[in-house]
Amino acid sequence: MTNQPIIECVPNFSEGRNLQVIETITAEISKIDGVKLLDVDPGKATNRTVVTFVGHPEKVIIAAFQAIKKASEVIDMSHHSGEHPRMGATDVCPLIPIANISMEETAKYAEKLAKRVGEELNIPIYLYEAAAKTPERQNLATIRAGEYEGFEKKILDPNWKPDFGPATFNARSGQTAIGARDFLVAYNVNLNTTSVRRANSVAFDIREKGRVKRNGNPVTGDIVRDSNGDPVREPGMLKSVKAIGWYIEEYGLAQISMNLTNTKITNLHEAFEACRTSANNRGLRVTGSELVGLVPKNVLLNAGKYFLKKQERSLGIAESEIIKIAIKSLGLDELGAFDPQKKVIEYVMKNEDQKLIDMSLTAFANETASESPAPGGGSIAAYVGSLGASLSAMVDNLSAHKRGWDDQWETFSMLAEKGQTFKDLLLSKVDEDTEAFNKIMDAIRLPKNTQEEKTARNLAMNNATKNAIEVPLSVMRICNEAYDFSEETAKIGNPASISDVGVGVACLDTAVYGAYLNVRINCSGFNDEAFVVASMKEAEQLKKTSTNRREKILGIVESKL
Repeated sequence: MTNQPIIECVPNFSEGRNLQVIETITAEISKIDGVKLLDVDPGKATNRTVVTFVGHPEKVIIAAFQAIKKASEVIDMSHHSGEHPRMGATDVCPLIPIANISMEETAKYAEKLAKRVGEELNIPIYLYEAAAKTPERQNLATIRAGEYEGFEKKILDPNWKPDFGPATFNARSGQTAIGARDFLVAYNVNLNTTSVRRANSVAFDIREKGRVKRNGNPVTGDIVRDSNGDPVREPGMLKSVKAIGWYIEEYGLAQISMNLTNTKITNLHEAFEACRTSANNRGLRVTGSELVGLVPKNVLLNAGKYFLKKQERSLGIAESEIIKIAIKSLGLDELGAFDPQKKVIEYVMKNEDQKLIDMSLTAFANETASESPAPGGGSIAAYVGSLGASLSAMVDNLSAHKRGWDDQWETFSMLAEKGQTFKDLLLSKVDEDTEAFNKIMDAIRLPKNTQEEKTARNLAMNNATKNAIEVPLSVMRICNEAYDFSEETAKIGNPASISDVGVGVACLDTAVYGAYLNVRINCSGFNDEAFVVASMKEAEQLKKTSTNRREKILGIVESKL
């Protein structure tokens, strides 16, 4: 499954108030095997629902077609109104490459979906962004200009003939834009005003498109035009950002509504800060913000680290704590509860089977002590190693926060970040070791009645055994690398916590020796002699190095006690 192509689909349906209608549409998506519905985000004021689901491309476009079909049956655009620009019952349906698939391939799936919707449902379809056939149709805003009401005349213009479907106005379903694009973050920033005009002033300040340039008065002055007679624009503060201002009656405030089309160019916190700067300059105040739909984990991690740096606080803290800082700093919980488990795409997509590292300490100990052979020594070694890295990271965080050591916070922050990296790597090995054992058991259970079955079983056993040797070997390597930051912590860290570094180093060495024992027992009897010799040679050297590093660092620790 890991090599399977995965795409995301984020259709926007023009209904955000009638939950029964929304559930009727999303039920069509849930019916398709191999597709996972991640998020349903209705908005009353916009009268629009953003739906997010992922899966194999073929499955996703089937689910998208069924949802578009159902939307055309249950939404009548002739009665629709809302704050957000729209042109159809399914207003827009983008496909986004997530894993093991290119943008070009994703665009082909968008075209396949568009063709089917246009031909079978008689809905005018426009291809946009990476799927667009002409540069003029890449921009969604250009296609949607005039909105639903304007398309009765617009669609008759030969320049606006649909890519698929009839070139006639569909009064009930309107038109739909289907395309392929990069991951887009829909983000709204809240203002302490009810004025749409003032919110738009902020939006024009920050969006890439900026505002039309005028002579004299920036509001009433004559528009400056170029040699072709086209308006000259003053670019805004942020690249890859689209923005407008609007008033949300549900919240009783105005917002800057943004699409961040490339978070590698403009991240969430940069958009927030730009809005804050513009608002302050105009006598306004940003009070919080709102994410629509799901967001990649790194977007929030980058934001959290940005605000931690501003506070001169260590970045080497748990991922969950960094995200908590991002939520509070951006005010993402101002308008309602913000649950990262429901809003971060990686958390929503994670395997629902319970992992060992998700257990409580008591449950993990009980599982280890049970009659089951796994988790065993390999998983325990990895977990002990993660505790060793955690202890040194803790000392670095305490040192970064120590009164009178403010000028050293960045040094300790970098050390703590290394500790968090080692901790996370070793935690991943806890379940990986148990999975390696289970693969051996699965191979043992394979049939061996025919020569073909015997060959397949032997191959599976060989691969599983190599993996079972490689996992504890990787634990030994990680722990040995972790000694570097632990030694630095012992030398310069908070003396009041020096004993914690000592316990951490003892844990690292215990993890190395425990993993070494697992390498030995898994190599025992394995018939790939060259692999066994190389593995044991490396394991012996890693064990020896670990012992020496432990003794050296404990010497530093004891000299400071």
